[in-house]
Amino acid sequence: MSSFPKIFVAGATGLLGGQIVRALLDQGVPVRALVRPGTGEEKVSALSTSRTGGLELVEGDITGPVEHLAEAVGDATTVISAVQGGPEVIVDGQANLVRAAEKAGARRFVPSDFAVDMTKLDDGDNFMMGWRRQAAAARVGTALEVVSVLNGAFYEVMTGFMGLIDWEQGTLSHWGDPDQPLDLTSVADTAAYTAAVALDPAASGTLRFAGEVMSMRQFHDAVQRGSGRTLQLRHLGAADDLRAEITRQAALTDNPFDYVALQYQWCMVSGKAKFDNLDNARYPQVTPQSLTDFVRATAPAL
Repeated sequence: MSSFPKIFVAGATGLLGGQIVRALLDQGVPVRALVRPGTGEEKVSALSTSRTGGLELVEGDITGPVEHLAEAVGDATTVISAVQGGPEVIVDGQANLVRAAEKAGARRFVPSDFAVDMTKLDDGDNFMMGWRRQAAAARVGTALEVVSVLNGAFYEVMTGFMGLIDWEQGTLSHWGDPDQPLDLTSVADTAAYTAAVALDPAASGTLRFAGEVMSMRQFHDAVQRGSGRTLQLRHLGAADDLRAEITRQAALTDNPFDYVALQYQWCMVSGKAKFDNLDNARYPQVTPQSLTDFVRATAPAL
């Protein structure tokens, strides 16, 4: 029988959620993982066979009835949310999950924040961060102890979704001051820090972690070293120019996802969402991967 309390993970079949489950199981922590009805067999199979023992899969949806969701939480003492989606998930669904956790008798809640320092942002800076800010406001008054984990930007996002790197053209583009420090962390290391927080009874408030703190100039150098390629560093404009480009694009579309990558970049290159302090030293057992090593392992072949 495990000496660790049981932990409930919502969003367990997602990229980050699955890594959190694995990080907990690696330490012998019993995990109850929520999977939505109809989740693909491949995802469920990958999760259930990733480690032996200690994992219990339960079907449910965080937007479903609180009573059913509370039954899914069961005797877990900590609830971790790694869900992704629109406001119906991030705001309403997480509020529902908080109510279910309270009803089940859980003590702690780790929300799906996992980003730059949204506590320093204003409404309108980034609409997806705005949903997380709304979710945080909805949790005010909960009996649960809420512990938020922030990790800056994922390596995976910076080298992919952001569209900064064009491997075919051999360029790496950026906005803003190339020497502005940025907080970056891999998904795996974010999961490791989240597991450490979940197992730390003294963890409280908002904790901030980064695998690397580097400027875009240093990011460019690390990507070149890791990939073995020479990339032209292209400056697209100042942070104010980026803000103007976001406004321009917003006027051309009704879909904010068309420019959300630019909003994330502005939050970072403007320095507004930069972490003031890091809590890495709190968990010395976590050794973050360098961006260079990450790129070496993931960059497309020459």
